[in-house]
Amino acid sequence: QVQLVESGGGLVQAGGSLRLSCAASGRTFSNYNMGWFRQAPGKEREFAAAISWSGDSTYYADSVKGRFTISRGNAKNTVYLQMNSLKPEDTAVYGCAAGLYRGRRLRPGDKSEYDYWGQGTQVTVSS
Repeated sequence: QVQLVESGGGLVQAGGSLRLSCAASGRTFSNYNMGWFRQAPGKEREFAAAISWSGDSTYYADSVKGRFTISRGNAKNTVYLQMNSLKPEDTAVYGCAAGLYRGRRLRPGDKSEYDYWGQGTQVTVSS
């Protein structure tokens, strides 16, 4: 079992920044690919960003590319999502997910790649 706890959400004005954190516990963190997904009211959960187990590869949805940066600190068992130039359409519950490395390239937007999910943290961007 892997437990994931997100933090860092809040209310921010358009153009502002937030840094989300996801703390993992329970298994060897460095064996897991990590992803951030988001879900806005009335919409399906969508992929935002992911990072490979090694940290060598990162992936972004087109909607966040150039504004969001995902990183991981394996020593701290934590994955981060730095969000800059936030827009009202970024408003959503952001949750992290962990998927055990399967010996091949991650399919970052495929929810079946992830085995564990956190509860999420609310991000609200005002215009």
